[in-house]
Amino acid sequence: MAMPAFGKSYGIPQRLERLPLTSYQKKIFYIIATAWFFDSMDLGMLTFVLGSIKADFQLTNVQAGLLSSASFLGMFLGAASAGLFADKYGRKIVFQTSMIMWGAASILCSFAQSAEQLAIFRILLGFGMGMEFPIGQSLVSEFIPAKNRGRYIALLEGFWPIGFIGAGLLSYFLLPIGGWRMVFLAEGIPAIFVLIIRRAVPESPRWLDDVGKHEEAHVVMTEFENGVKKALGTDQLPPVPEVKVVAKTARKFSFFELWAPGYKKRTVMVWSVWFFALLGYYGLTTWLGAFLQQAGYSVTKSVFYTLLISLAGVPGFFSAAYFLEKIGRKPTAIIVLLGSAVSAYFYGTAANLQMLIIFGLCMQFFLFGMWSTLYAYTPELYPTRARATGSGFASSIGRLGSLLGPYIVAVILPTAGNSGVFALGALCFVIAALAIGLWGEETKGKVLEEISA
Repeated sequence: MAMPAFGKSYGIPQRLERLPLTSYQKKIFYIIATAWFFDSMDLGMLTFVLGSIKADFQLTNVQAGLLSSASFLGMFLGAASAGLFADKYGRKIVFQTSMIMWGAASILCSFAQSAEQLAIFRILLGFGMGMEFPIGQSLVSEFIPAKNRGRYIALLEGFWPIGFIGAGLLSYFLLPIGGWRMVFLAEGIPAIFVLIIRRAVPESPRWLDDVGKHEEAHVVMTEFENGVKKALGTDQLPPVPEVKVVAKTARKFSFFELWAPGYKKRTVMVWSVWFFALLGYYGLTTWLGAFLQQAGYSVTKSVFYTLLISLAGVPGFFSAAYFLEKIGRKPTAIIVLLGSAVSAYFYGTAANLQMLIIFGLCMQFFLFGMWSTLYAYTPELYPTRARATGSGFASSIGRLGSLLGPYIVAVILPTAGNSGVFALGALCFVIAALAIGLWGEETKGKVLEEISA
């Protein structure tokens, strides 16, 4: 079968970049965003139900910390393997598989008869969730034109605070009725619906073209263009722009090439940022509800206050989405990380409930802005053939920080107290900001192929 003339004249990157943003791309974006919403619910849920699980299984602080880390162990393994599989076998198949794993594992969590069983199911759940993040990042990066890319990846991460708030609402209403088991069961059921609608997400034509499947890439790209035409109500598309594409000398990209000239500094920077940012984030947020319960607040009130301060995450991610395109990736990342550090420190030293809520709102504003920034920035640092691998390993290193964070908090809490715990979290955010300041590079407004070394 001969390649159509259009496919010969213009490459996939040029054809994608010339497309206006329409309801067709937005539909794909929102389907991908379901991953962030439901995964955020799963991870955020532990913030609201950890106190109840701790009491139900009569766990010590250290045991509760280890249980909290279980899902992050799974995410560490899932993120690393998914990136490699997605760059080798394609984005779509891995994205679908991840859905089956975390949906089934969430339902299994509701039937756990011991803390050990629950930990095993949380590892499986984390594996499925860890698979989704680098794939979702890569898909949105490869579908959305450069001029809109940063904003939409930031908005993708905006589904994180929405999912976190959803977890709080679900816990608030279901915990008094059926306890934490009913909460886990309720959040696992929508997986069936999400699996069905994800079938509408096409394979990435950029990836197909990059691995040498040019005819298949052309077919998918033509369907994509037809979808945009239908959304516009016209048969005419804008002229194809000239996009500078770095000549490719090799199709394959191994893990070791993440450390090759042109990528080594990026990898050191992004691994450092993900490790310390996630160590600080999960070390603090996983214990928010339990901290309030230890301070004497009832389960219902602790859930309510944690939910209240989480509302600030919504304007936080919208602000990050705006400033990513307005002032760039580097300055936005540094601002949100330093803002997270300052507000976390003062949250830990708050003397009364009013100050706790004020600094909690500030902390969540910057923390969810941080998430938006990290997910927008990371996939732009690697070429198409390694985008899922690079993003996957960065996310995986971050999950090591996630895994260590809740456990470290449990260990130092008896001696350092809440103020010491939040001071440690603040220090982690400062280190992450320094890494970006020293080694980060700006990617705002650049076509992905221009950024590739």
